[in-house]
Amino acid sequence: MNLVLFLLTIIVSFIIVRIGAIAFELTGLEWSLAKFQSLSCFSGTGFTTKEAELVTGHPQRRRVAAVLMVLGNAGFVTLIATFANTIRPQVTDGKWGSFFSLEVPPGLLPWINLLFLVVVGCVIYRILSHTQVLQAITNVLRNRVMKSDVAQAVTFEELMVATGGYGVAAVTVDAQSELANKILRKSGLREKDITVLAFERNGITTANPSADSRILPNDRLICFGKTDMIRRELGGLEE
Repeated sequence: MNLVLFLLTIIVSFIIVRIGAIAFELTGLEWSLAKFQSLSCFSGTGFTTKEAELVTGHPQRRRVAAVLMVLGNAGFVTLIATFANTIRPQVTDGKWGSFFSLEVPPGLLPWINLLFLVVVGCVIYRILSHTQVLQAITNVLRNRVMKSDVAQAVTFEELMVATGGYGVAAVTVDAQSELANKILRKSGLREKDITVLAFERNGITTANPSADSRILPNDRLICFGKTDMIRRELGGLEE
C-alpha cells in the first residue's frame, strides 16, 4: 500500500507542477520559464532574483506560486513518509514480508523494495518524458485550467518600462481584434507611435518583422511605445 501511495504521489506531483506551469504561461510567462518557475515553487528551490521578481510582482502569479508552495511541502512530506515505510521491512502475522510468494530475509527486503522503486520510477519517467505523451497530457491539462479559475489568460503585459511612459510590452492578438489578418503596413500602429519589435507564433520568434508581415490571431507581438497607448489600442490586462 505504501508503495502504491509513493508512486501515486510522484504522479500527482508531476501533474501539479504541469498545471502550475500552464497557469504561469497563461499569465504571460514564456513556456520554458513557466515550467522552471512552477518546479521552483513546488520544490522550494531554484529561484534567481530576476525571475523571482517576475512572479512576486504579479498578483495572479503570486497566487499560483503560493498554492504550489503549499502543495509542494505537503507532497514532500508524503514522499518521505511513504518512501521510508516502503523500504522498511514489515512484519505480518509474526513473519517477515514476502516477495512473489517467496519468503525474503528481513535484511534483503528493503533493498528489493528500493530496487523496485527505482525500476518503476524509471518507467514512469520514460512514459512522462515521451514527447507525444507529455504533449497530450499538457493539452488536456491546459484545457482544464482554461475552463477553471486557476488563472486568467492575459492579452497585455508590460515587459519593461522606461522614462517618459515608454516601454516594451507583449500583446496577444485576439481573433476578434482589428489587427487580426492585417499586414503591419496597414495596421495603423506606426501612426500611433507603436513599433513592433518582434512577434511570436507557434513557439517561433521573428525579430524585426517586415512591413509586409501579416498579423494572425494568437500572435504575440512585442511592441515598443507608450505603454498607455499600447494598452488602450491593443489590449487590457485583467488581474
